[in-house]
Amino acid sequence: MKTALAVFSVLAAIAVIWYAACVPMNIKGVLDAAERAGVEVTPTTARERRDLGAVGLVAGNSFAIKDVWSQDRPRLPAPHQVAVELWETTVEKKVTSKRSLIYHGQVTLSATFLGFVIGTGLGILLAVGIVHSRVMDMSVMPWAIVSQTIPIIALAPMIIVVLYSIGVQGILPKAVISAYLSFFPVVVGMVKGLRSPDQMQLDLLKTYSASVGQGFWKLRLPASMPYLFASLKIGIAASLVGAIVGELPTGAVAGLGARLLAGSYYGQTVQIWSALFAAAILAATLVAILGLIERVVLSRMGVQA
Repeated sequence: MKTALAVFSVLAAIAVIWYAACVPMNIKGVLDAAERAGVEVTPTTARERRDLGAVGLVAGNSFAIKDVWSQDRPRLPAPHQVAVELWETTVEKKVTSKRSLIYHGQVTLSATFLGFVIGTGLGILLAVGIVHSRVMDMSVMPWAIVSQTIPIIALAPMIIVVLYSIGVQGILPKAVISAYLSFFPVVVGMVKGLRSPDQMQLDLLKTYSASVGQGFWKLRLPASMPYLFASLKIGIAASLVGAIVGELPTGAVAGLGARLLAGSYYGQTVQIWSALFAAAILAATLVAILGLIERVVLSRMGVQA
């Protein structure tokens, strides 16, 4: 009960701040529309109205408060506008419709899953090699860290152009970008997990004449599971971001990234915000699913989550 109340309080505070921020962001558009329509806003001139600022204008014009929250193309859409757009584009639209966020979400999700699988597999393999090879630890790990300093928004077009030049198109270029963002958290988390057994546990295996492979499967891998799942949660969210970013330079017509592009081209800010919230909801759902899998796996292994 206390947790639910705390969450509700935070959401309510965010909503209040959001509604308040709509006033200074959208008031100019409301006043300009009123001037074009010949509506008398205040006894002052247009220049004086601008000099008063948003606070003074709203105080003298109650209609402006309503209009800043109901513009068709606001600078900052109100929360209820985003909620209505989400409802209309998920519940009221057919899944096969090009205006359905579920349709666009499925397109982005397919690239996300493929990239996540590639990135996770590559990250685990690199982590195993780094833990068991001093050469890889000294050579591969620094390059893995350096690779993450390159902005993905600059790297994505380069990846797209290179892959397109060799005939690789479709979902794979987006999956490569997703894999690029998701493999690093897995590498770092898995390396930390594989190295988590203390020296006494490792010495105990040596007294039993355990091989390197037995030490990996019996000790290192089970000990790394909590670290792995923690990194997987970060990786799946990063993979979703990579899939969306990968849709931007390709001029895609489907996917959440394509939805963002279309909204920016035509000034549909409500559409942009609804796509952003859809991506956030999708990421939260994926992380929650991984959390459930984590609890099941760790409980069966006898490891406390």
